[in-house]
Amino acid sequence: MTNEFLISLTKKYESPLYVYDAEKIISQYNKLTNAFASVKNLKINYAVKALSNLSILKVFKSLNAGLDTVSVQEVQLGLKAGFDPKDIIFTPNGVSLDEIEQAMDLGVQINIDNISILEQFGQKHPEVPVCIRMNPHVMAGGNQKISVGHIDSKFGISIHQLPHILRVVENTGMLITGVHMHTGSDIYDIDAFLRATEILFNVALSFPDLEYIDFGSGFKVPYKEGDIQTDIDELGEKLSKRFNAFCTEYGRNLTLMFEPGKFLVSEAGQFLAQVNVVKQTTSTVFASVDSGLNHLIRPMFYDSYHHIENISNPEGKKRFYTVVGYICETDTFGTNRQICEIKEGDILSFKNAGAYCYSMASNYNSRYRPAEVMVYKGKDYLIRERETIEDIINKQVLVTIDL
Repeated sequence: MTNEFLISLTKKYESPLYVYDAEKIISQYNKLTNAFASVKNLKINYAVKALSNLSILKVFKSLNAGLDTVSVQEVQLGLKAGFDPKDIIFTPNGVSLDEIEQAMDLGVQINIDNISILEQFGQKHPEVPVCIRMNPHVMAGGNQKISVGHIDSKFGISIHQLPHILRVVENTGMLITGVHMHTGSDIYDIDAFLRATEILFNVALSFPDLEYIDFGSGFKVPYKEGDIQTDIDELGEKLSKRFNAFCTEYGRNLTLMFEPGKFLVSEAGQFLAQVNVVKQTTSTVFASVDSGLNHLIRPMFYDSYHHIENISNPEGKKRFYTVVGYICETDTFGTNRQICEIKEGDILSFKNAGAYCYSMASNYNSRYRPAEVMVYKGKDYLIRERETIEDIINKQVLVTIDL
């Protein structure tokens, strides 16, 4: 997509604006499946929480992907997008038995991550096959907030509690058809990830009726030029070989599952915002845009890096700017960034805005959430309208109190 095309989209759909490149999503999906081409049964379940727009989900359906969901609402979105329930796996954390039963009633695969719910579910529904989420106690994420496989994590059942799991399974007569792990996001140490897979292989030997092993995801994508990223081809070569050998040891071919989100959609997205004010202080030049942490909270929440370009003046002289938002909090997108000279009214593009950007957006300060646009083969499609004041007040109930 050219800068001129992107700028034209902000004029057509207003600023700020999320723009997604469907062809990039497809190429990322193909890159992952090609890396594991030697595995007989491979299933990629897209992590809906990364970007849950129905039109994006339908792209994945056309690719024969499944869905990884973490709430009943995400399950319902998947069904609305046309997915077969058997192609949706429900992997919540810390939810009630009631919510798990709601998902069960919708016919999706169930993944349980604590012994309490496992025992309750097994006592009530021993006939329903389930997957068990294990915690391998391997640290493999780029930030403490997104590393979920370590010993202090709330996610999964500790591998040291495997005897307890087996006792629950034996006492309830449950059928365990899958084992699962997720070590965290931004994995770049393949050896650490492979150590975790060995732990999961050992766990899998305890369950004779498995149909699949789900290795989670968290593959790191580049956020700037020269950035470290997960070597998917190396991972595919090493894990495929080990997985195929394990299937021989286990006695039959299982399905190898992944649940990528960021890897598939992050680089496909750009967030476009217009510069409201260029403000010179005694020490800093601020470029204030018509957005804030209400639309892209990751830099404030995770200290994440999003490359910022001035697409209105891509050849201009580079100067140092601190790019900030219009929210009444400190909402800094980037500090002392070298960006081509910025003028008020210019459009800035925030890269890697496909994952965990719109899905984490809010109406903080009673601001509207922007429109979403998908681009495929040069044609733009509006896939979510910009909000209005009616959207903000729609569910409110106005009560007048006599004082």
